[in-house]
Amino acid sequence: MSSSHIDTLAAPSIPPSSPETSKRYLPWLVAVAFFMESLDTTILNTAVPTIASSLHVTPLAMKSVLASYTLSLAVFIPISGWVADRFGTRRVFASAIGLFTLGSLLCGMSSDIRLLVACRILQGCGGAMMVPVGRLTLVRTFAKSELIQAMSFVAIPGLIGPMLGPIAGGLIVAYLHWRVIFFVNIPMGLLGLLMVYLHMPDYREDHAPPLDVVGLFLFGSGIGLLSYVLEVFGEHRLSPIEITGLLVVSFALIAAYWIHAQSKKFPLLRLTLFRIRTFAGAVSGSFFTRIGIGGVPFLLPLLYQIGLGYTPVQSGLLIMPQAAAAMAIKFGMQQILAKIGYQGVLVSNTIIIGILLFLFGTIGKGTHVWEIVLLAFCYGSFTSLQYTSMNTLVFADISEEETSAASTIASTMQQMSMSFGVASAGLATTFFVSESAASNPQVMIHGIHKSLYALGAFTVLSTVIFRRLKKTDGYNISHRGTGGKILAAHGSASA
Repeated sequence: MSSSHIDTLAAPSIPPSSPETSKRYLPWLVAVAFFMESLDTTILNTAVPTIASSLHVTPLAMKSVLASYTLSLAVFIPISGWVADRFGTRRVFASAIGLFTLGSLLCGMSSDIRLLVACRILQGCGGAMMVPVGRLTLVRTFAKSELIQAMSFVAIPGLIGPMLGPIAGGLIVAYLHWRVIFFVNIPMGLLGLLMVYLHMPDYREDHAPPLDVVGLFLFGSGIGLLSYVLEVFGEHRLSPIEITGLLVVSFALIAAYWIHAQSKKFPLLRLTLFRIRTFAGAVSGSFFTRIGIGGVPFLLPLLYQIGLGYTPVQSGLLIMPQAAAAMAIKFGMQQILAKIGYQGVLVSNTIIIGILLFLFGTIGKGTHVWEIVLLAFCYGSFTSLQYTSMNTLVFADISEEETSAASTIASTMQQMSMSFGVASAGLATTFFVSESAASNPQVMIHGIHKSLYALGAFTVLSTVIFRRLKKTDGYNISHRGTGGKILAAHGSASA
């Protein structure tokens, strides 16, 4: 089996960072990339009518601009681990940021919707590599007992980005030009490239296996098609028969990949990792938990704006306490997990999140603002703890040579669950609120309440998966000084 190693690629004029310097700046570097990728998933939503008018198309036609980015993520995330092993984490991460930044620049310069869609696909190529490769570099740089702090730090931008997106998009459209929505990524991308040059470790495999091209075609096509169906679910452009047909084809492609992977020595996704209890519990539990809570960022703005009559900016401010809570709790995550354990945290935390979703379902015209703010703060605390716990438990019993495959599978499942989460929220809202009554605030409030109850119940059900964990699972991560490092063969993380 090949082993990973670290290359020093810094220019001679700039001395390479020491291991401790790399460890100090690496979380910031990955956080910048995570923030860019997560912000871009929502910042465009509030600007859709304005962009559609500028490009002389209908707002409905802008769905392709939103869907193309998600499709690109779904198709290219599965090869991120192989590309990092083959070409090195430093080169791939720099290329990912570069592609994302270039795509942002071209999107902002686009004057035609077809060109805008093509540039969004380019953005997605970069975004698909940034998150899994960034996570992979963290796992190989930090000791397992240090992962909680590192992962909780870089998870914060992933929570803040989707919350800031609607506010930022609304403010930019109101006071600047819609093209600035894409241009804001450029300074962050340039900063990220500079930090990669100075502080990014470079891990790669000595002998990377050949790329599973057939597996890439089967799985990429299946996931891409499934993501597309979820994006357009509930629209009237496709009939129920067409939606069903596309779903059957997508599931058939994914099933064909599963059969193909059984006989492949080096499959695109190493499904044998699911034999590891902690990995299977973390990835599967994360998938179903994210389906339950993934639609909340979609439902709350509807509740606040259409139901309660708040402006987009006021609605965004009501969601902001979630980000503040995510930052506040990160300092105590290590102690919480060390005292209660992963099983205890994930089981109890999932139930609490479900209860909080039920409480969101009680918000109405008479609810005081401070009650909404307090509820948002509590929700942000527990979701932050949930995400960090699930993301770190993935690597609890993963060896160094399995980190790329584990990171790829975790990122792929995460992307799928996000699509499922938004689709489930949209489906629930459509089921409880008829299109003719969608403009009625009171009807909208009751419909979203029922949707939140349904998502809360689904979230609580995911505790069934976490209960299969043992109390000692993840001990090497939650307790400082007990975990071995996941480092390259040379034993240090030099850049």
